[in-house]
Amino acid sequence: MKKHLVLVGLFFLGLAWSGINPHDYFTWILETFPAMLGLIALTVTYRRFRFSDMTYVFILLHCYILFVGGHYTYAQVPLFNWVRDTFHQSRNNYDKVGHFVQGFVPAMIARELFIRLEVVKRGAWLAFLTVTVCATISVLYELLEWFVAVTSGQSAEAFLGTQGDVWDTQSDMLCAIIGASVMVILLSHIHDRQISKAAGQRS
Repeated sequence: MKKHLVLVGLFFLGLAWSGINPHDYFTWILETFPAMLGLIALTVTYRRFRFSDMTYVFILLHCYILFVGGHYTYAQVPLFNWVRDTFHQSRNNYDKVGHFVQGFVPAMIARELFIRLEVVKRGAWLAFLTVTVCATISVLYELLEWFVAVTSGQSAEAFLGTQGDVWDTQSDMLCAIIGASVMVILLSHIHDRQISKAAGQRS
């Protein structure tokens, strides 16, 4: 419980920093809303289902990526402007990091739910369905971006962050699928140990 309270405290510190003089508050709300919604969902379900410590830490990392994107907008994060200029890239690619993590962290969440709720047994189907869930989440998020752009017009440009790339939507979804696949391939064994530990603490 104490470790989780520390993570909650770090969440609010990051959120507070992000909300101090952001690029614009409309974009800030759009970018940080998923993190706020996630905190509410995790709090409401905490007594019934507690994720492993590893999953909670990665969820917090994902929130911080959202906080940075909300503060600067994904197209104007200073570090990635430097990367763009130094390595002669055509655009600020911080949003690709965000979409990679959008696949990576939900894969950890989905995989843990599948295992602990005994939805799918460990094996090829578990890996396939985990990546599929993350791909679906990415598609739904892109549809949300499209809806916001249609209803908000020019005010949603910073939220979309396409930077003139006509294939931005497709590459965003690809990054999420790659992120989910990397999580499943590289961290499954470590994740399994964390899941066993979390399940043992709750038994």
